Amino acid sequence: MNAGFKRAAILPTGDEILSGIVQDTDSPMAADVLRSLWPDCRITRETPVSDVQQSIRSRIERAAAENDLVLLIGGSGGGHRFSSTLACDYTHSAMEGLLSPCYAVSLYGKNGHLWSRLVCGMLHRTLVLNLPGPFREAQAAMQAFERAWQQGAPTLEALNRAMALAVQAQYGGSMAGSK
Repeated sequence: MNAGFKRAAILPTGDEILSGIVQDTDSPMAADVLRSLWPDCRITRETPVSDVQQSIRSRIERAAAENDLVLLIGGSGGGHRFSSTLACDYTHSAMEGLLSPCYAVSLYGKNGHLWSRLVCGMLHRTLVLNLPGPFREAQAAMQAFERAWQQGAPTLEALNRAMALAVQAQYGGSMAGSK
């Protein structure tokens, strides 16, 4: 895997971010972490994408064609899969349909999400990974990402697991991995 990145895209997902109902505090935090790791990396915050699986997939493909790293924020929960009153979350399923190799960890917890899925993989030569939307969890995942890179570019599986363990530590619960 790449020891450093020259171009990175941060892609927030979710209708609530797109419409401005929820302020995106995760993108600036993630950009700060990326800048601390690679000061010369060109970081772009993309326009948020709607919670539509094909839209997310298309935006991942477009961002991956122009960047070494694509970081998606939000859409990692089960949402509508658990209750029709919850928003649709398709980020993880869009990612898993595109990435190869691809590693994913499901978190079952007490954070109000019931379930979250973190995914990490490659689209051609671009690393693509996601963060959960809640700031505390996103920050924990980014800090784990930062530590993993400072210790030497990890494998995809190790990176995915480190980020998932950091998120799990924020609220407890259990974790199940898959390839």
